[in-house]
Amino acid sequence: MTWRLLDRITEVTTPWIELVGERWLDDTGKALDYWRVVAADSVIVVTEHAGSFLLPEPSFRPGVGRRTLDFPGGRLARDADARATAHAVLARELGVREDGVVEMLPLTSAPLEVNSSASNQRLHGFIARLDPGLDRTLLLPHRAYSAKEPAELLAELSCLQCRALLLEALRQAKP
Repeated sequence: MTWRLLDRITEVTTPWIELVGERWLDDTGKALDYWRVVAADSVIVVTEHAGSFLLPEPSFRPGVGRRTLDFPGGRLARDADARATAHAVLARELGVREDGVVEMLPLTSAPLEVNSSASNQRLHGFIARLDPGLDRTLLLPHRAYSAKEPAELLAELSCLQCRALLLEALRQAKP
């Protein structure tokens, strides 16, 4: 027997998210209530330039009530192209124009699931390699961390999605 949706208990919709309460019948015949968040997918860009990872200055995150260090990121609009969104995110958060990006590659073959029991959100991760001749002084305020010694950056990143994508970028970079 497979899981079967019995009833939608409630639904609350806002411009950012939708909260859905549902009752499911599990594979043992037990009815279970599940609450999940329907949110737009995320795009996060691990940005590399001349041997460093570049991240915008920390910004306030209401979900955790403090400023956090994160790679450039944002939401993927419905039917939008993830790569084009990644370029837009770099422009908005670091001031990097598309012609300053030498390579924009997905870090995984398919988007990653984010909290699959309680959310439908997926994570599109990219690595952007910037033109080595790009003048960092022309970018928006940012922080640079050594790509060869990533321990300091890992210690400062509290975002699990950012950490996962950084670790994937480091794994792929190994010879």
